[in-house]
Amino acid sequence: GFFPASFNRPKTVFTFRVLGDFLLDNLECGTLALNYYSKLRRMTSSMFPHLVPDRYRELMRVAQQWRQLKTMKWYGFGHRSDNPNAGDLTLFCPACPQPGINISLSGDESLDETPSWKYTWSFVMDENFKAEHLHPIKPFDEVWLSYGLGFMVGNDRYKKHLAEAADTVEKSTCNNHQAVNQANAARHKLESMGIGEVACAQHGCFVLLSCTKRVW
Repeated sequence: GFFPASFNRPKTVFTFRVLGDFLLDNLECGTLALNYYSKLRRMTSSMFPHLVPDRYRELMRVAQQWRQLKTMKWYGFGHRSDNPNAGDLTLFCPACPQPGINISLSGDESLDETPSWKYTWSFVMDENFKAEHLHPIKPFDEVWLSYGLGFMVGNDRYKKHLAEAADTVEKSTCNNHQAVNQANAARHKLESMGIGEVACAQHGCFVLLSCTKRVW
């Protein structure tokens, strides 16, 4: 199959095989779109790769659209007219006990009478302090493909929580504790200074709508 680079007057197309291969390379090998397209140009013309038309920007745009379409298909929205709700494009830890999903209760068993330890979930919290994101130069051009539909919570819902939550600055008794010092640093040019998340303590799977950007 072919995927058009534009929808009004398409002149360039990408094969499904190329898009699938790029997403796999990007996931497993960390291959950037620029490096992947450089490989495509050299595969097309090993002697004169610079003569191959530059379609790097088209690959960037189409790859995001392709990833979004595949995600919608995997989570059952490929042939449905209704739009997914918050958290519908994710799955919680398949190994954790979830009555009604991966565990069937017996006829004489109920959650109220079941011992609390039997179906208890354990969570851990962590944060990546290096995932910094600058304020967009043209925010009106930003297009959200999965706005609050996956593990990341939506900006509106998160900012509403920040407006209600009390912010406390953590004071460390350690000498030059890098994590605490970096967390309390002021960076007004950044939209976010890290990503915090909640995950299953036993299996490491992220919790739905638990990943947030740490904003200043």
